[in-house]
Amino acid sequence: MASFFSRLKQGLNRSSQKINAALTHRTLDDAALNALEDALIGADLGPAVAARVIQDFRRTRFGKDVSTEEIHRVLSQEIARVLAPVATPFTPNVAHKPHVVLVVGVNGVGKTTTIGKMAQWFARKNLTSMLVAGDTFRAAATEQLEIWGQRVGARVISGKQGGDAAGLAFDGIQKAREDGCDLVFIDTAGRLHNKGALMDELTKIIRVMRKIDETAPHSVLLVLDATTGQNALEQVRVFKELVNVSGLVVTKLDGSARGGVVIALAENFGLPVHFVGVGEQADDLQPFSALQFAEGLVAGQIKDEPDQNVGLNEPG
Repeated sequence: MASFFSRLKQGLNRSSQKINAALTHRTLDDAALNALEDALIGADLGPAVAARVIQDFRRTRFGKDVSTEEIHRVLSQEIARVLAPVATPFTPNVAHKPHVVLVVGVNGVGKTTTIGKMAQWFARKNLTSMLVAGDTFRAAATEQLEIWGQRVGARVISGKQGGDAAGLAFDGIQKAREDGCDLVFIDTAGRLHNKGALMDELTKIIRVMRKIDETAPHSVLLVLDATTGQNALEQVRVFKELVNVSGLVVTKLDGSARGGVVIALAENFGLPVHFVGVGEQADDLQPFSALQFAEGLVAGQIKDEPDQNVGLNEPG
């Protein structure tokens, strides 16, 4: 099976092809820079980042003959510079046991499978998880979570379809305490078309969980589908209004997405990007690397890096 980073490179191929197709001129004249700017915007970097990159080229290399490799290098450096501040590993805090993670996002982005993959990731770090099937409107979500629970050896708290998600969250935290779990991942519904009802539900979940832990949730992770492109920006804005989003997980960077949206998210919100996903298998979710992502996006080349160890924050 191809490595995660090989699959990420393939997933970013659509964007890297757009960028490379624009590099037909050896001289960076107006035509070349305009074509490159259009390609960057077409790759979903967003007009602000694209304009800044082109402005830098215009100031330092306008009218000069440059190699494709040099353009790749400069583009990768600029994109990695934007992404570096948000490439933050997700690190549970040992002061909170369990560390309560509320997972939010619209329907269809992959919240439930992302929870299962994160539980497996941390299981490999010898951290135990409790999974709460809080999307009670979808029977399939509960079934998916139970399958993941069996795979990773995690207990799953579920209830009847259409039941009270807040009550499940409370039970999950309580039972995680009893079992000595390190983490609790709470799945949620994502009916964004009914924003008022979604806000009420999320507010209730948080209010009820604070009856057992007044500091919860300790993290609120928003899962985004990269294939939605610039619409992901609007989803971040809406969920930041609903709940205090602390970090992002970007899924489905599998070839149908324009990966530049990750740069636009970093530029607009500065929220930590903890994980990126490229498929449905457990190993298809990995911590986000700014340099690898930038290299894959620009040149379609990614150098493997050693595994990133994720541990516990000491209290303090």
